[in-house]
Amino acid sequence: MKIRKWNAIDQTEKDFVLRRAELDITKYMDIAHEVADDVRANGDAALVKYTEKFDGVRVEASALKVTQAEIEAGYARLDKTVRDAIEYAAGNIRRFHEQQLPEPMWFTEVDKGLMVGEKTTPIADVCLYVPRGKGSFPSVLLMLGIPAVVAGVEHIRVTTPPNEQGDVDDAILAAAKIIGVGEIYKVGGIQAVAASAFGTQSVPKSHKIIGPGNAYVTAAKRVLANYIDTGLPAGPSEAIILCDEKADPHKAALDWMIEAEHGPDSASLLVTHSRELVDKVIPIVLGQLEKISQKRREFVTTNLDTYGGVILTDSLEESIAFVNEYAPEHMEVMTEKPFDVLPKIKHAGEILLGEYTPVTLCNYLLGPNAILPTGGFAKTVSSVSVFDFLKRSSVGYASREGFEAVRRHAGVFAAAEGFDTHALAVNER
Repeated sequence: MKIRKWNAIDQTEKDFVLRRAELDITKYMDIAHEVADDVRANGDAALVKYTEKFDGVRVEASALKVTQAEIEAGYARLDKTVRDAIEYAAGNIRRFHEQQLPEPMWFTEVDKGLMVGEKTTPIADVCLYVPRGKGSFPSVLLMLGIPAVVAGVEHIRVTTPPNEQGDVDDAILAAAKIIGVGEIYKVGGIQAVAASAFGTQSVPKSHKIIGPGNAYVTAAKRVLANYIDTGLPAGPSEAIILCDEKADPHKAALDWMIEAEHGPDSASLLVTHSRELVDKVIPIVLGQLEKISQKRREFVTTNLDTYGGVILTDSLEESIAFVNEYAPEHMEVMTEKPFDVLPKIKHAGEILLGEYTPVTLCNYLLGPNAILPTGGFAKTVSSVSVFDFLKRSSVGYASREGFEAVRRHAGVFAAAEGFDTHALAVNER
């Protein structure tokens, strides 16, 4: 496992750590253009063709849209313990996002007779992209669908790749029923993004698509960004576990491995100034590797020796400075006084406090949204929230008295900027 003493490595090595995998999607751009153009021209026929080509299953155009009967059947088939877990998670996630809702309208008087404010309304429609890969991710649908429902989006559509039988996985169908989303399409990848951007005979055009995906989906979003709002940037998973000398080595080891198992291009970092802690944590990780599948073991070991590993600093303050420079997707604080550290963390997609708040909880059911910015975008971008599904309109009002009091100033601005009709509108009113 890679141990990097931050003050002892050169800038090239530091840049490698800070860049992460930096997914290069340029090689996927040509195929994204090709598929998008085909979908735009041929609609459902192209969706059928590319679903068979990329997903290895033929879904006829007449079956692209999931029926209500399919949703009900999937919900009924799903193991009750899984349904109960989805129900519980949905409740927490809903309560969290309900707290985010802003006032639908507000006003303030900036001067006598001059009123300004904002009116907040939901966007008209959205496509939620739920990836599949080798498994089913109902948690992604919860994290995307619940804030959209809470925000009041009228038309919520889900696109997700079909499974080997040409169906949507039961866990996705159950999650959709539980949160109240009934419009689902069996299409994924580039073709799903293109269908949402342009519309086909079966899949309606949407104004926004949001949700994580693979390199092909990311390339498609770049190619189609002029046609559809593509939401926050999402790349390979990443996490920082920030520890001081008081951290429990066993819990630190467990949590360090969480995001490392996502794939070889993920980045999971143990950041600490305590070499003694590191020396205790590494043997524990090696022991825990025996308890997981070979596939996940390979991911973890590759990760912790490349983009992840240990960042050894000289002090807690230096560790915090590294966190803020890195701006991680997931940030876990395992220090003696985590609430004292919290105000010092400036850039992170999410901040989890204490030794009993592993990333696992927030990924599934604690309530905060787990669809987070990666690749350092946490410096400028927030997690998915109700605000991704809302828009604000500025509102202004001037009474006659208020207008008369400011018309001269407005006319001066118009003249100074050379806009004649702007000036006429106030000078000759």
